Amino acid sequence: MNVAQLFIVTAVIESVAGLTLLVAPAVFIRLLFGSAIDVFPAAGVARLTGAALLSLGAACWWARHEERSAASRALVGGMLIYNATVVALVIAGVLGALGPLQWAAVVLHGAMAIWCAWVVADRRR
Repeated sequence: MNVAQLFIVTAVIESVAGLTLLVAPAVFIRLLFGSAIDVFPAAGVARLTGAALLSLGAACWWARHEERSAASRALVGGMLIYNATVVALVIAGVLGALGPLQWAAVVLHGAMAIWCAWVVADRRR
């Protein structure tokens, strides 16, 4: 798999998550954390997170044809840090108890982190 495919997959995943957080933060929060969290204060943070994820998705979409540029290398490195951090935070329990959606996040972001690491390693050869 090449960098363009990585960028396209990341663009779709992060844009969908970002739009969901922007449009329906309460639904996303309740699905991810359950009813134990107070949704109102979390909704603002969720919308900011949504904007950040939407920005990451847009950056990946716009970079999908730039496989060899310094900017695309930096973007892959940033995505590696992001995906690995999500896995670490979820496993550490920082985002709450591990339910089915949290495990899905671990698997998805773990796979994306491995893909990013593979792209970074392949570019260094």
